[in-house]
Amino acid sequence: MIWDSALISKYDLSGPRYTSYPTAPQFDASISKIALIDKMLMPSEADLSLYFHVPFCAHLCYYCACNKIVTKQYDKGIEYVELLGEEMRLRSLMLDDSRKVTQLHFGGGTPTFLTEDLIKVLFDSVKQYFNLVNDGSQDYSIEIDPREINYSKLELLTEMGINRISVGVQDFDHKVQKAIHRVQPYSMVESLVEDARKLGIKSINFDLIYGLPYQSIEGFKETLKQVVSLSPERISLFNYAHLPDRFRAQRRISDDSLPLSSMKLDLLKMSIEYLLAAGYEYIGMDHFAKPNDELAIAQKQGELQRNFQGYTTHAGTDLIAFGVSAISELNGVYIQNYTDLPTYRSSIEKGQLAIAKGYISDCDDRIRHHVIMTLISQFQLNMTLVEQKFSIDFDKYFSQEIDSLTPMLQDGMLEFDRSGMQTTIKITGRGRLLIRCICMVFDKHLNSTVKFSKVI
Repeated sequence: MIWDSALISKYDLSGPRYTSYPTAPQFDASISKIALIDKMLMPSEADLSLYFHVPFCAHLCYYCACNKIVTKQYDKGIEYVELLGEEMRLRSLMLDDSRKVTQLHFGGGTPTFLTEDLIKVLFDSVKQYFNLVNDGSQDYSIEIDPREINYSKLELLTEMGINRISVGVQDFDHKVQKAIHRVQPYSMVESLVEDARKLGIKSINFDLIYGLPYQSIEGFKETLKQVVSLSPERISLFNYAHLPDRFRAQRRISDDSLPLSSMKLDLLKMSIEYLLAAGYEYIGMDHFAKPNDELAIAQKQGELQRNFQGYTTHAGTDLIAFGVSAISELNGVYIQNYTDLPTYRSSIEKGQLAIAKGYISDCDDRIRHHVIMTLISQFQLNMTLVEQKFSIDFDKYFSQEIDSLTPMLQDGMLEFDRSGMQTTIKITGRGRLLIRCICMVFDKHLNSTVKFSKVI
């Protein structure tokens, strides 16, 4: 990767993160629910990837923009787990029960908000309605708040098949932690990592955020040093987007405490250089992994994919999602649940799927989905293979897009390799950080009125 300050300044744009294509703003609340369910009923032999959204948090983190419910009433999880169980029953009626679940993820909120008894009940329901594999080949993960976990709960999760964890670290600097209302000392995370290793967790991810209040180059470098000392297999480095008008909790963060835009860029540049020097590889879109991690291997082999759970090695699976705001993806069909708990509850209690909106991709969407997801995952695209897969002439089909790529080509962000019998778009070292800008060229639905985060 090559850091080009002038190029980053030139392409100072906002755009989608492309966890789907079309992206969520295109989902339609007026779409026929029957049409979506019909698509869900179509037979498939693809393996399943299950996602469960647990919205509850015992603590309010001021920076957070997730769909969450902050409460200290842990018994709220009882009803919610019952609702998830009923939703699973309804969904399972539409699926072949022989299909294997190769990927499973619990997100939130804080999934570890659930008590051990509720975790057992939830997993019993999952096992009742779905065909879980537990032979070591599974990719079963959970997001963990270090303040909401102990050895006993972690041990239970591993017994249930969890073999990956994602830990919200953000920053180890106490002043920063206090400003964002998330105080968790290094020793707490260190203990969690030691317990996870002892219990056989095969992969640990750390979430970090740059652009938080009171962050400095030296302070965040110390955080990175501590992170590297704990040796997580994966690291996610996210940009903090300060949007107090949209997220009420962020109003508790003083604008004066936030680093300037120039400082945020310096923080990102320093972080990338530090992690690369420490032996991590840049996977793309804020993600880093060790060279022997499955993400890095999949990228080298051209098998890395991207979905609502981020980068994944499980290509070709159907994603079935449960809970408030959860989004399912089945072969180009997107289905999102209601985002508020009362409406979600009402639907499930009536024996109805809690479908709020959705989208059914057409042929053009599928072609563009393939192009965008391949570029954002592999940093290259074999145009000849796209022509063969979709029976199109790439140059004609994307003539306007190719013209729009000309400035980026001239800026050295990409190149066309027309050697031999095949033509390939290759993203250069200068273009990797700006991959979202390149993907946006192929997005026919892109709407300037929709607010997205900055690409850098």
